[in-house]
Amino acid sequence: MKQEWLILFFLVGALFVGVVLILSWIIAPRSSNPQKFEPYECGIPTQGVTWLQFNVGYYLFAILFLVFDVETVLVFPWAVVMKEIGMAAFVEIVIFFFILGLGLLYAWKKHALIWE
Repeated sequence: MKQEWLILFFLVGALFVGVVLILSWIIAPRSSNPQKFEPYECGIPTQGVTWLQFNVGYYLFAILFLVFDVETVLVFPWAVVMKEIGMAAFVEIVIFFFILGLGLLYAWKKHALIWE
């Protein structure tokens, strides 16, 4: 019985997404103005080449920031319930920090934390 509900849930969800995508494609306004395809620079006309490729270091730094930001979001609720759960919560967070530390060591070794 639960399996049928799960399949129905996914089918209704897929149908809803499909209908919304088709409706937005039909209803959305279209413009062929050449200014639409120019990069946006706060209303100031661009000078020189505007389609530049950024250094991959910026993306690596952003991903590392995101990882540690998610870690912070996880640690706060963990700290609230740690006393209730007991030793299992402590072991889980130690494993989590160990894996996170391995990731930090890897990033450090690859010089991903050096801002140039």
